[in-house]
Amino acid sequence: MRILFAEDDRDLSRAVKALLERAGYAVDAVFDGGDAVDYAMAGGYDGLIFDWMMPVKSGVEALCELREKGVQLPCMILTARDAVEDRVSGLDAGADDYLPKPFNAQELLARVRAMLRRRDSYVPDVVEFADLKLDKGVCELRCEDKALRLTGKTYKLMELFMENPHVLFSVNQLMERVWGWDAEAEINVVWVNISQLRKRLSELGSRAEIRVHRGSGYSLEDAQA
Repeated sequence: MRILFAEDDRDLSRAVKALLERAGYAVDAVFDGGDAVDYAMAGGYDGLIFDWMMPVKSGVEALCELREKGVQLPCMILTARDAVEDRVSGLDAGADDYLPKPFNAQELLARVRAMLRRRDSYVPDVVEFADLKLDKGVCELRCEDKALRLTGKTYKLMELFMENPHVLFSVNQLMERVWGWDAEAEINVVWVNISQLRKRLSELGSRAEIRVHRGSGYSLEDAQA
């Protein structure tokens, strides 16, 4: 699992990053709230850990912006601000957990595991975006009165896009998230399946589109937004 860790204290950042990596997580470290938003919007993460007091944007400001943009990744706030009103502000901003500094390393790991378990246990049956509905129970994509069944990796790709609208995924990220790097598939299967999905959206007459960002990747967008 991949975690985005935003903390402006570089010594603490190195220590926590090493702790998480020893526990088996892949970790990207950033040092201000602006980069935290940019990295989180790029996708590919399973969880976020944000310090409260950071340059450019605070961790709470960054989290509020992400929630407004539809990013629902679980997030833990780390901070020296441990007053009750601060905890309430952090949770109201969309945080899933709040851990005051200084903290115990083993407690941090336990809270990260719990946070990621909660994410895995919450799987809505129907995901909606623009005029689309994806019914996970039957792998069916619907647009108004039209519906079609998706299968295999095409379904997995659509599910990823529907759960992360507006997020830009590189070809490598799609390969990792849908096929896994242990798979023997060639990278051109991403392009083939993207082409199939775009045809399916056209068949449904949906205003949602998988947009190509030349040299960067793909994102699911509302053509009328």
